[in-house]
Amino acid sequence: MHGRYLVNGRELMQAAGNWRDYYELCKPKVVALLVFTAIVGMVLAAPPAEVPWTALIFGSIGIALAAASAAAINQLVDQQADARMGRTSGRPLPQGHITTRNATVFAGAIGVLGLALLYVLVNPLTALLTFLSLMGYAFVYTLFLKRATPQNIVIGGAAGAAPPVLGWVAVTGSIDAHALLLFLIIFVWTPPHFWALAIHRRDEYAQVSIPMLPVTHGVAFTQVQILLYTVLLVAVSLLPYALQMAGPVYLTGVMLLNLGFLYYAVALCISDNERLPMKAFGYSITYLMGLFALLLVDHYLPLLPL
Repeated sequence: MHGRYLVNGRELMQAAGNWRDYYELCKPKVVALLVFTAIVGMVLAAPPAEVPWTALIFGSIGIALAAASAAAINQLVDQQADARMGRTSGRPLPQGHITTRNATVFAGAIGVLGLALLYVLVNPLTALLTFLSLMGYAFVYTLFLKRATPQNIVIGGAAGAAPPVLGWVAVTGSIDAHALLLFLIIFVWTPPHFWALAIHRRDEYAQVSIPMLPVTHGVAFTQVQILLYTVLLVAVSLLPYALQMAGPVYLTGVMLLNLGFLYYAVALCISDNERLPMKAFGYSITYLMGLFALLLVDHYLPLLPL
């Protein structure tokens, strides 16, 4: 009798999952990058050292919880496709470490908690924009766009580009043109970032009938699109300096980052090296982190003329 209860207890615990499974359900690395860009948006929205601590702390927590909820919903919707793809087959849901019911309750709970924190402790506009961003990624992109068009990542990228705007609004209570510029940088960055991964994983996407650009239009066409978007990204990345939002420290650093991105974009077009797409994908993450770090550092340094 005791052994049977012990077995049942183990089965119950396995179905419920442990904290690491729920942590992975939140896509923590992606959420960390999103929250970092949101924090930079908060800092740039106010004079140096004058960011309200309530907006910084509760805004970051609320945005993180909402982003984690969207990530969990994404995995709930995609769990069958994830089980058939090498990149995602080890996730908690395909592995059966968490039940669909528990994952749904968890995603809903952290989403509601995050939005409530933003509404009560930050401001209603931040909560509203965060809610729209969550809906955009978790439902519009995941349920519809992802399987409807090869431009899925271009259109759906708007949700992932929202955090700097959310951070800015958390501090000011309003949407500013400079916040929209931060949005534009991430929006233009998203296609070359994700298409590099899609090239590497094109066979897996084809297997689960997800019309990523390399699947529908071929690798060569996608490589050209990556190059074109990278050139556009270079131009957009210079706007913070051109509009006096950032100074020479940012300009110098972002030019170096742009050279690296252009190198990978050109190399993808002229080389058959199968490891290049993932190298480009990895560099693109470094690029975005570096660009926003430069904006942060530049904000706290005197703006010296060139």
